[in-house]
Formats: sequence, C-alpha cells, structure tokens
Amino acid sequence: MSNRLFQGVIQQMKETIDKTFGVLDETQCVIACSDLSKIGEQMAITAPSTPETFTVGGYTFKSIDSSQGGEYVVFVEGDDIISSKYAGVLAVAFSNIKFYYDEKYDRANFIKNVILDNILPGDINLKARELYFNSDVSRTVILVRTLEQNDVLLYDILQNLFPDKTKDFIININETDIAIVKETRTGVESKDIENLASTIADTISGELFVHIVIGIGTTVDNIKDLARSFKDAQVALEVGKVFDTEKTIISYDNLGIARLIYQLPTTLCETFLKEVFKRGSIDSLDHETLFTIQRFFENNLNVSETSRKLFVHRNTLVYRLEKIKKITGLDLREFDHAIVFKIALMVNKYLKSNPVKY
Repeated sequence: MSNRLFQGVIQQMKETIDKTFGVLDETQCVIACSDLSKIGEQMAITAPSTPETFTVGGYTFKSIDSSQGGEYVVFVEGDDIISSKYAGVLAVAFSNIKFYYDEKYDRANFIKNVILDNILPGDINLKARELYFNSDVSRTVILVRTLEQNDVLLYDILQNLFPDKTKDFIININETDIAIVKETRTGVESKDIENLASTIADTISGELFVHIVIGIGTTVDNIKDLARSFKDAQVALEVGKVFDTEKTIISYDNLGIARLIYQLPTTLCETFLKEVFKRGSIDSLDHETLFTIQRFFENNLNVSETSRKLFVHRNTLVYRLEKIKKITGLDLREFDHAIVFKIALMVNKYLKSNPVKY
C-alpha cells in the first residue's frame, strides 16, 4: 500500500522538482519514483542510524522516519546542496503522509477487530489510548446489506456520505455487508438514526439502483460495547427477514415481540404451536383465511372496519371468524385469544424461515 501512497505524491511533485527522485523500501528496492522505468531496481546502500542525509553513487539519500529504523529512504538524483534540501523536504512530506495514513488505517482496522470480537476486551482500552481514540462517546453500528452482487461503488458512496474519518468508520465485513460505525451525540433518539438510515438508503438506490436492507444496532456509550451493537444490527436484519420482509430499515430497538420469538429454541416453539392448535394444525388454514386474519388484526379486531376493507358483508366476515374458531378453538374477537393467535402465526413463520442466529 505504501508504494501507491508514495507514488501518488511523487506524481504531484514531479513537475516541481527537476531531478529524478523516489523511495526505497527496506530491501533497497525502488518502490516509487518520478522515473517509472526505475521502479523495481535495486540500489546497494546502507542507511545510517542518524537522520542526516548521505550520498552514494551520485544520489542523495535520507531516511523517511529514522525513529522507526529507516524503513523507507528517499533518494534524489545528485549530490549537491540542492539535492540535499530536496531530500530533506521530501523525507518530511513522506513521513507525515505515512503517519496520517497509518493512523487512519490502524484506527479502521482496530474498529473492525472490535466489532468482530477479534480483540481481547482487556486490550481494547490500551489500543484505543495508543491510537488517541476517544472511547467514551456514543456510537451506533448501522449495517448495510446488499441483496444483489455488492457493487464496488457502494463503499465509495458510503465514504462520501461520512467524510469525517476521525469519527465515523466504514468497514467492509464481507461480500454483502458493510458496517458504518457512526459517532452520535449523547441521548440521540432512535428516530434520528432511522432518518439517517433512510438517507443512506435513498442515496444508494438513487445512485446505484441496487436493493439493500439496513439494520440498526443499539447505541452504546463505550467502545467495548461496539461488538454488541454490531450483533444487534445483524439480528435486526435476520429478524426483519422473517417478520418484516417489506421493510428496508429495521432497528433492533423496534423489533418488539419478534426479537423474543427469534431467541426461543425451536423445540419450545414447536411445543407452543401444538398446545395452541390442539384441534387442528395451523397449516389447515387456507390462504384466504390467513389473509382475512391478517386484515382483522390490522384493523384492531374491528369487524365492521375489516369487512369494509375486505369488501365483504359483515355477516360473511363473522362466518369466517366462526369457521376459524371451529378449526382452532380460538375466537379472534376476544382479545386474549387474538394475542395468542398472533404470536402463534409469528412463531410458525419463524420456524419456517430457519434464520441464521448470531
């Protein structure tokens, strides 16, 4: 990565410096140069331990970072005072650029290791102090998942949406998932995070025309809890895939009873269904009956309103409800029975989905 970093800077400087110049790695190989034909050549030199410039074979050399043992060395054509000054200026420029790049890369890598649980809890605060990373601020993990092939431009779009690389981090998780670790203000409301997620979804769909879903984890106040926020975002996507298939944005805080069902063992769910439907299996209900039940729940168990929405006579709906009662033993017009039936439908849907658990 350093060769591309150095070469990019050299390309910008080559019109200003009228000498051939470049960078050597620890093996004295030219990894970046204003003269592209020299890249890959070897220069037999020995960098001194002091930060002073030195000349060998008509070139002036200076270690980019002598405090780190001179891993990289700048070279400039010529052994005069001008070449020495060029080498000094270039060494400072490359050293600063590499420092900021390494800091950014290390921070992003550190955050990725934290959210993926690849770092020991006791090492998190120590590493955070080394990177001058503020541990005690509110952050939320937003997980963007593509349902098609992951477009390489998706990462760039997210980077542009969150330009402050010191506070927000865009992390590639795998071929479908990209995590956004967003610094938020203290006491931020979930609605504000959902609005932000909505902006992300609109931007991506508008620029790439790809179908995505977004899971929002819980907001945490310490970097040690970021892994939990990430797992919550994953759970939100998996639960949403089962119970909220039409939603693009699913927040862990709004999962409600679906989250509880998702956490139940399948054997317990199967036992619950057998106890609820003693007279007959839930699979004995046809599509029309299930559609009627869904509309009845959506209209708050109101017979008149449901019949109007279904464009059927009130007596027809009552007949259907009586039929359901005869099959299942549950009268959906009674609140307690309706709750049991609603949960049973969700449990049945959960069992058929076979979701991935984290």
